[in-house]
Amino acid sequence: MPHTAERARKGKHVSRIQVRVDHLTRVEGHGNIIASLCDGRVEEAIFEVVEASRFFEGILRERDFEEVGHIATRICGICAVSHGCASLQATEQALGIDISEQTRLLRRLMMNAEIMSSHALHVYFLAAPDFLGLDSVLPLLKESPETVKRAYRIKQTSYDLSGLVGGRHTHPIALVPGGFTAIPRPSDLRQMQERLAGLRHDVRQTVELFQGLEVPKFERPTEYVCLRWPDHYTFYGGEIVSSEGGCVDPQRYRETLQEHVVSHSTAKHAKWHQDGYMVGALARVNNNWQQLRPEAKEAMTALGIEPPCTNPFMNTVAQVVELVHCLEDSIALIDEILDRGLVDEHEPAVTPRAGRGIGTVEAPRGLLVHDYVYDERGECTEANCLIPTAQNLGNLDADMRAYISQLDDPQEDDIRRGLEMLVRAYDPCISCSTH
Repeated sequence: MPHTAERARKGKHVSRIQVRVDHLTRVEGHGNIIASLCDGRVEEAIFEVVEASRFFEGILRERDFEEVGHIATRICGICAVSHGCASLQATEQALGIDISEQTRLLRRLMMNAEIMSSHALHVYFLAAPDFLGLDSVLPLLKESPETVKRAYRIKQTSYDLSGLVGGRHTHPIALVPGGFTAIPRPSDLRQMQERLAGLRHDVRQTVELFQGLEVPKFERPTEYVCLRWPDHYTFYGGEIVSSEGGCVDPQRYRETLQEHVVSHSTAKHAKWHQDGYMVGALARVNNNWQQLRPEAKEAMTALGIEPPCTNPFMNTVAQVVELVHCLEDSIALIDEILDRGLVDEHEPAVTPRAGRGIGTVEAPRGLLVHDYVYDERGECTEANCLIPTAQNLGNLDADMRAYISQLDDPQEDDIRRGLEMLVRAYDPCISCSTH
C-alpha cells in the first residue's frame, strides 16, 4: 500500500488488478479466491475458507466407543471410508484391540476402492473441464458421452467394491472396532475381481486422455508429506515421512505437524519444516513412487511425472497414476485374501479401558489423523482430527502467490482462470477441513 500511495502522490499511473471469486465451483464446500496486484506486484493471494465450523470433534466426545466410528464416517460423504478406518485405528489402539491380517487386508481393499472412486470424481467431473477449456462436465457429456460413461463405470465399480466389503460406501455400516460385522462371500469377491479386470481398458484410456492434455507450466518446490509402509504403497497406516528427510511415528504427530489459526480461514493451516507443506496424490507419488505397481510406474512415465515433481497442477495427473495403482492392487489383494481363505470372524468382545489412540490413513486428499482419548467406561473424552485439506491450505496460498508472480503480463481473466484451476488441482474437501 505505501508503494501505491507514493506513486499516486507523484502523479504516476497506478495499475491495479483485483480478482475475487466467491464460492468457487467444482470443489466440495465453500471457499473464495482473493487476489490483488499493483503495478505487477502481488499484494494479496489467498484462498478464503468461509464454511462454518462443524464441530465434529465435539460431537465425538462423550460417545461410547461403539458409536464413535460410525459418527466419524459422517464427517465426509466422499471420504467416509478414510474417516472410518482412521477412527477405528485410534479406537483399537486406545482400547488394546488387535485386528487380524484378514481385517487389515479387507480395510486396505476398501481404501483402494475409495481412492479410485474419489479420484475418478475429481479427475473427470471436477478437473477435466479445466484442461479442456470447459465450464463444467455437461458440455463434455454432449460432445463425448463415452468419456463421461467411462468415468461413471470406474466410479460405480469402485463404489460397489467398497459396498461389498463395508456394507455400503457412503457411511459404511460393517466396519466395527476389531473387524467387521460381516464379510463378503468368496464368490462375490471373485466376481468383483472380474469387474475390476474389466476396468483396465477404461483406466488405460484415462491415462491416454491426460497424455493429450496440456498442464500449466509452473514450478514451486515445497515440502511433501505422506505415510510410508516398508513393503507396499500405503493408504492404511505407516510412518509419517517428509520430502525434507526423516520419518515420524504417528504418536508424535503433534510435535511435527503444527496447526495454527489464520484470519482468513475457518479451517486451520499447518506447517512442519517449512511454512507449509503439501499432502495428497502428488506428495505420495513423489515420496513413495518406487512402491507403485509396475503398471502405475508405466503410467507415471507416460504422463511425464519425474519425482520430485514440483508442479502442483500435476496433482490431478498423480491421481491418474494412483487410479492405475489402486486398480491393479485391488485385483492382487483379492487374490491374496482368497488364497489365505476367508474366515467368518466374529466381532471381538471388547473390554472398555482408559487409553489414547492415534489412527492414520491416506485419504484421497492426503494424510488424515484421528486422535482419541477414552475413559475407563469406553467413552471418548477428547478428540482431535487433522484433515488433509486443512494441511494443504497454507501451501495453496503460497502457490497462488508464486503462480501470479510467474505470469508474463498477467491479465484479470488469466489470473482468475489460473487460480481456479490451481485450487481445483488440490482437490479440496472444504467441509472436512473446518473441523
